[in-house]
Amino acid sequence: MKTITLRDVPPALAAKIEERARRTRGSLNRTVIEMLSERTADRGPTAHHDEADRMDEAIAAQRWIDAEQRA
Repeated sequence: MKTITLRDVPPALAAKIEERARRTRGSLNRTVIEMLSERTADRGPTAHHDEADRMDEAIAAQRWIDAEQRA
């Protein structure tokens, strides 16, 4: 596993991490990993591709309507 060091963590964020670690009785390390995992679970490369696919479909639908009206 990769070791990552974080510097200059904003005080408000550090407080949230510490509060959650206390509440869940977990370590700071484990809490940060869980929070990062939760935050990125729905935002991988596929999320951007899904959004782009929806945009392409919307544009294609608009072009289809325009082409139909011209006929």
